[in-house]
Amino acid sequence: MSSEISKYEHSFTQILSLIRGGKQRFFKQANSVLMQTYWEVGAYLSQKTSVESWGKGVISSLARWLALQGEDSKGFSASNLWRMKQFYELYAENKKLAPLVRELPWTHNLIIMGRCKSIEERFFYLKSCIHSGWSKRILESQIASSAFERTVLADLKLAPAVREFPVDVTGIFKDSYLVDFANLPEQHIEKDLQSALVANLREFLLELGDGFAYIGEKVRVQVGNKDFELDLLFFHRDLQCMVAFELKTGDFEPAHLGQLAFYLEALDLQQKRPQENPTIGVLLCRSKDNEVVELALNSTLTPTLVSEYETKMIPKALLKKKLHEWSEQLEDRLATPQEETE
Repeated sequence: MSSEISKYEHSFTQILSLIRGGKQRFFKQANSVLMQTYWEVGAYLSQKTSVESWGKGVISSLARWLALQGEDSKGFSASNLWRMKQFYELYAENKKLAPLVRELPWTHNLIIMGRCKSIEERFFYLKSCIHSGWSKRILESQIASSAFERTVLADLKLAPAVREFPVDVTGIFKDSYLVDFANLPEQHIEKDLQSALVANLREFLLELGDGFAYIGEKVRVQVGNKDFELDLLFFHRDLQCMVAFELKTGDFEPAHLGQLAFYLEALDLQQKRPQENPTIGVLLCRSKDNEVVELALNSTLTPTLVSEYETKMIPKALLKKKLHEWSEQLEDRLATPQEETE
């Protein structure tokens, strides 16, 4: 690099940043205009199929006619036109989701439309894509791994101390974390799990979700004359707090929470900055009994969660069943006080 370039490199870098920022805004605006066009075409087709009974034959004729009209009308195949109609009809009455779909590329919208069944699930993936900048590949991977179901399950099981956290934590944590990327053997110890997660940190951060920043492993806290090591420590930008992960390769035991609470207290005393919120602890176990976990969490005063880790993909149907069962249990508990007062 010449001395002249070195002299002005900082200014040159700022200009490059302006160029890249401008291009990003251009592509974002162009995509928004394209999505609005698809929306308007879908609205028109919806009206024609409803009022004038346009069917597949008319849509196919329209697609063939558009293909002859030049470059501007390419890409409007019969199947794509039907998808635009579905796109409009799916979101037209939903004021919460309609603005979000304009922020994502058409491919992302097609994946979410085709693979997500409920409004809540679509909202989750739309927001996640926008907030985290997921690529098509990451979006497909997150849907395949049932990120929505695992997140909702965690939200339903939040302990009182976590629900009372200064910032809303819903949508941040998962009931189970998929670590298939770690290639762990069936029999492994905590050291193996820790090493595998750090070695595959990029994949683990993606699994944790947006907002997590890695601080370190085997983080030392000193209490009295003794040193203790916390397995993994992160910082969450939105929650503005440290998040400590303690790893257990066996079943959950209530005593584990006491150990984690001890670490959280030490971290808050020694490392938490004045503007930060209290540290949240996540006990990551190989397996857990939900009833035991619930009773144990109700007794702790520290913001703590208990999650499982899975080394293989969990069947989506099983997660949906768990989500349904837990939702029913929660509804029954909420209904009980009302019934007693009547």
